[in-house]
Amino acid sequence: MTPAVTAILALAVGTYAFRLVGPVLHGRVELPVRVRQLLSAGAVVLLVALLATGAFTEARGFAGWARPIGVLVGGVLAWRRAPFVVVVLGAAAVTALLRAAGVA
Repeated sequence: MTPAVTAILALAVGTYAFRLVGPVLHGRVELPVRVRQLLSAGAVVLLVALLATGAFTEARGFAGWARPIGVLVGGVLAWRRAPFVVVVLGAAAVTALLRAAGVA
């Protein structure tokens, strides 16, 4: 067995075990309220960080102003509870219009 296959199998077993822990421990482990609050805040922070890196960076550089403005428009539409299709199309349309207007 090659080292690459061994690494793939180890990662597959680890991934399966990680996914199995949730259903197995459900109802057996009671998390304190403070930990639950921190986990909720951590999920939001993680999503915002992912959004920021995707909106602002491209190929290790600044992506230009069109994309962050488009993401902002999508965020506002989502905040106003617009349908998902409208959010995606609105963000894409604003980004495309800004790029067509010369805003990089």
